[in-house]
Amino acid sequence: MSATPLLDRVHLPADMRQFSRAELRQLADELRKETISAVSVTGGHLGAGLGVIELTVALHHLFNTPDDRLIWDVGHQAYPHKILTGRRDRIRTLRMGGGLSGFTRRSESEYDPFGAAHSSTSISAGLGMAVARDLSGEKRNIVCVIGDGAMSAGMAYEAMNNAGAMKSRLIVVLNDNDMSIAPPVGAMSAYLARLISSRKYLGFRAFAKRLMAKLGRFLFDKARRAEEYARGLWTGGTLFEEMGFYYIGPIDGHNLDHLLPVLANARDAKVDGPVLVHVVTQKGKGYAPAEKAADKFHGVTKFDVITGAQAKSSAKAPSYTKVFAESLMAEARKDEKIVAITAAMPSGTGLDLFAHEFPNRCFDVGIAEQHGVTFAAGLASEGYKPFAAIYSTFLQRAYDQVVHDVAIQSLPVRFAIDRAGLVGADGATHAGAFDVTYLATLPNFVVMAASDEVELRHMVATAASINDRPSAVRYPRGEGLGLEMPVEGTVLHIGKGRIVREGSKIAILSLGTRLQEALKAADQLAAMGLPATVADARFAKPLDEELITRLAATHEVLITIEEGAVGGFGAHVLHFMANAGLLEAGCRVRTMTLPDIFQDHDTPQAQYAAAHLAAADIVATATAALGRESQWATNRA
Repeated sequence: MSATPLLDRVHLPADMRQFSRAELRQLADELRKETISAVSVTGGHLGAGLGVIELTVALHHLFNTPDDRLIWDVGHQAYPHKILTGRRDRIRTLRMGGGLSGFTRRSESEYDPFGAAHSSTSISAGLGMAVARDLSGEKRNIVCVIGDGAMSAGMAYEAMNNAGAMKSRLIVVLNDNDMSIAPPVGAMSAYLARLISSRKYLGFRAFAKRLMAKLGRFLFDKARRAEEYARGLWTGGTLFEEMGFYYIGPIDGHNLDHLLPVLANARDAKVDGPVLVHVVTQKGKGYAPAEKAADKFHGVTKFDVITGAQAKSSAKAPSYTKVFAESLMAEARKDEKIVAITAAMPSGTGLDLFAHEFPNRCFDVGIAEQHGVTFAAGLASEGYKPFAAIYSTFLQRAYDQVVHDVAIQSLPVRFAIDRAGLVGADGATHAGAFDVTYLATLPNFVVMAASDEVELRHMVATAASINDRPSAVRYPRGEGLGLEMPVEGTVLHIGKGRIVREGSKIAILSLGTRLQEALKAADQLAAMGLPATVADARFAKPLDEELITRLAATHEVLITIEEGAVGGFGAHVLHFMANAGLLEAGCRVRTMTLPDIFQDHDTPQAQYAAAHLAAADIVATATAALGRESQWATNRA
């Protein structure tokens, strides 16, 4: 007999719309089991999804999805949603090559109306959908489920401010799963939430408004504000009321007897403008190992369902993230002006280690990269040495602040850019493809890329020494090479690369960790009688113009290679060579970059192979430039 008999009957949300409340409770239990089972096989995000099991069931039961739009913010809450929306048969392909995305994705299902992998976008997108609905004269609900972590970002409040003023019908569900703004207090809280969302209350409220309007504007405004504050004081929703939302809650997000009537009332309410339903949930709910874990199993590798023990890879070397953290700590021990900043990613950036040793010099600003960058600029303006450790794709969210608040003022903010290059299972939304392009274009910016963990240590020391302009060091996700680490980093000569191997025919100029592939390619080229020089550029800006000039003058072919998009390091090299007249001297130049597409999730190795940035691709590029493709093909065969 199946362990999930009700879930087996649900192929699409319409299949559960006639379920009784008792059946919905059973369905939620089965959905929780299936989510745990699936993620134990694939790894991924678990805790947030377990916290919204009942909410997911209630929303799909009550709303006519996909015609009613259901937006998850962020997408890692949405694994249970995927199971209920026709993707259960593929749920064990999550985050694998050719499988389901770990986030919501428009191209994957009509039940994913908006792709969400970065946080705090749901209310903005939902408001846009609501206005589009109104302009088209259509009738549908727009529901945004936003986590409380996402509510720490300014974009969410910008959207709420706009939504409150627009008076467009929108339902926002605040999934309060970490720190409750106002904790639910059992039966009384549930009663009040049902009361203030009921048709009777809303009808009486409308009648009272009409009556008070006849008594004059002054009394009307006073009565309206008194009523809103009364509800706000009872429920904790005064802030949302002030922003123009009709607030309902807080309610227990795991109690379907509370959830179903309140969400039904919110769906049917005759309220002008947006409604916010405050739902309190528990990350990891219903799975004991997750409930006990400090991170509530937010992100996990494959694990044993019975014990919760996660599979541990046998690391051959420390991760680049850990090397960065340890290198920064070494610098901070020597210089009390060094401080560190993260935007809600202390463990992801390694700054949890820094915070343990220097709790008063480490600042987590929440999901607020824009604020974090300008906060760092303020610290720098007062003589401190801030290191802003932010993922490459998250730094994109603060580009105006990087330009206006840091670069124009030439403030020495140091950007530690984790997850540079391709990132495997997290796919295009988290792939650091663009940071060299968007930083190296800024005047007076120092942009470094580490080719291995020793170079990363040197570059952290170098960044700490730069006090007259902004700087950045980029490094990938994953492990280093296992090299012996120096106790301290050495300050590098700004804008100077290094020769790693000498040759005479072909020059390979690498920026970042493709250096190892370049060395493999050099071995293969040498075996073909084509000796190759391999150089580590170290800096995308300023360029080592002397090195480039030398390589172009002494080799027949010059190849640049980088883990970044078109418009980055290779483009800067070509720009210099063109203006210096080096392209007319006979050296054939080729640039190797990430392809001009957003690459789907897969293993990093498969992604780089698909991007044609492996050793074999370097060899093919070199032999093609020399007109020896047939020789290479024969040797390869």
